[in-house]
Amino acid sequence: MSSPESKNYVDATQLTYEQLKKVGKYLQKMIEVGGSDLHIKANAVVRARINGNIVQFGGGIFAKEDALTFAKEILKGRFAEFVEKKEIDFVYPFSETSRFRVNIFFQMDGVSAVFRTIPVKIPALDELNLPAVVKKFTKIERGLVLVTGVTGSGKSTTLASLINEINLTKKKHIITIEDPIEFVHKDKGCIINQRSVGQDTLSFGSALRAALREDPDIILVGEMRDQETINLALHAADTGHLVFSTLHTIDAKETINRIIAQFPTEEQNRIRLSLSGVIQGIVSQRLIPTVDGGRRAALEILVKTPTIEKLIMENRDYEIRETIEKGREHYKSQSFDQSILDLYNEGVISKEMALENATSAADLELRMSGLSDGQVSQNGDESKKNSVNVAASDDVFDLK
Repeated sequence: MSSPESKNYVDATQLTYEQLKKVGKYLQKMIEVGGSDLHIKANAVVRARINGNIVQFGGGIFAKEDALTFAKEILKGRFAEFVEKKEIDFVYPFSETSRFRVNIFFQMDGVSAVFRTIPVKIPALDELNLPAVVKKFTKIERGLVLVTGVTGSGKSTTLASLINEINLTKKKHIITIEDPIEFVHKDKGCIINQRSVGQDTLSFGSALRAALREDPDIILVGEMRDQETINLALHAADTGHLVFSTLHTIDAKETINRIIAQFPTEEQNRIRLSLSGVIQGIVSQRLIPTVDGGRRAALEILVKTPTIEKLIMENRDYEIRETIEKGREHYKSQSFDQSILDLYNEGVISKEMALENATSAADLELRMSGLSDGQVSQNGDESKKNSVNVAASDDVFDLK
């Protein structure tokens, strides 16, 4: 907490807010053209990300002193905290219809800031063009569902839509733990308590521990970023709660490996056993440029079956992708390459973009030529010959 005696104290009455007004004009322009991120950097021109590409977004240089003044104007009483920590996250309510997740940080030339657009309206799951199986994850009573992908792949939007679907169709108590809160949920069928790390709780771990004593049915954890959070999330899922969370991983196999690798070798078997028991689904996303200049999500979807549970338990993660592909007809699971091929066949993305974003461009090109998944598998790596077929008797996760 800063005080008038602190050298980093900011007297808000002495600020003119000229730099904040300047940035506000850039934000308005970005909203108008449908951009996703605005980049402010000391001693550089302002840039924005539009349809996935960084473009110059203004004429003049944002001077070093102006960037520092801008930080004081937008942070005010939190400026001393920013100076101490060297970076800071918060949500900026720009207007009644526009909010931004903001990270301000120091870099070698001064202050930089990135504004990420947060849609005020939470899109319905049906509006996101997601496979129907994703909605089934909202009908599960207990277990762990993960949404993964790189930064900017739409994880937060998908999670918000899943929570919104539950809010519209069930009567539950939902607790979200986020850093920071992006989408704001209103109580509808459910009670929703949203907690922001740093503002409403000290950490993901402390909020998760408390959540287990707060009569939740569903817990959303913004990110499983450390051992404590992962342990508590697995425990919550194992004790009858439905837990949603995210990881910055590219697919189901890497997600499982990342979770287990967080722990010392002597604990990994325990975590693997726990994860195999509670995991209900993994939705991994990649945003791909479309032929009409937009972007569309390709999704890998792991659906829990006895076979998937066994593969995780027995450390046979290398067989997961093929098992996902073989379960498509019966369980509606799908690999990235199956999803990308669908988008290509529908004319949504070009062949170039399809191959560039494929997990295996060679296999995908064979599929494009008309070979079936079985034929592609026979032409693939010989190391796959011991892979396990999905048994027809496998049960889809319990939707009761």
